[in-house]
Amino acid sequence: MFSNNMRVYRKTLSILFFAVFLVTASTTIRVYAEEKGLGTVNGTVNAKKAKYLKDTLAYIENVQNTFEPPQEHAVMDQKNMAFIPHVLPLLKGTTVDFLNSDMVQHNVYSPDAVADNVNLGTWLKGEVRSFTFNKLGIASMLCNVHVDMFAYILVLQNPYFARVNNDGSFSITNLPEGKYTVKLWHERYKSEDRQVEVKANTTNTIAFELK
Repeated sequence: MFSNNMRVYRKTLSILFFAVFLVTASTTIRVYAEEKGLGTVNGTVNAKKAKYLKDTLAYIENVQNTFEPPQEHAVMDQKNMAFIPHVLPLLKGTTVDFLNSDMVQHNVYSPDAVADNVNLGTWLKGEVRSFTFNKLGIASMLCNVHVDMFAYILVLQNPYFARVNNDGSFSITNLPEGKYTVKLWHERYKSEDRQVEVKANTTNTIAFELK
């Protein structure tokens, strides 16, 4: 009898413990989600010609936080006598692997202080050379073997950026609550900045005119 009672008692304790665990975990997850306060900014970009939307970027100018760069390297290739992608946005501190996928020699260099006036030299197909971008700003990337080859690398303060789609739409997700300036970048055209206030679990919608 005593043994049976002990088994019932232990089983009851186990059920109670599991129930308390579920309640605590659920509360913790809910509180964490509320504290995290993530929101979304959706946007549209209007341009006179759809081709103007190519290689246009939307990004948050500044977020009050420190962001660790990704361990995975970004990639910029040289293929068919062009840099791919033509525009590469990345978080400050990110390392970029520069490839050569052509059968001819290519060079990678930048005349800009953002990239420390780097010159990675000249190399043949199959080789990879890397560089870490530790300064904020825009770096133009060129090849001194082929003067018509060029690209841009945008080194940003935070990871909240997005490419504009062919239909002019973009979405910046997982933003913490706060007031922000949303900027648009294109190598030739400009647009006025937009101010947004992000609330938890809400979506802001903004519009840009590229001209």
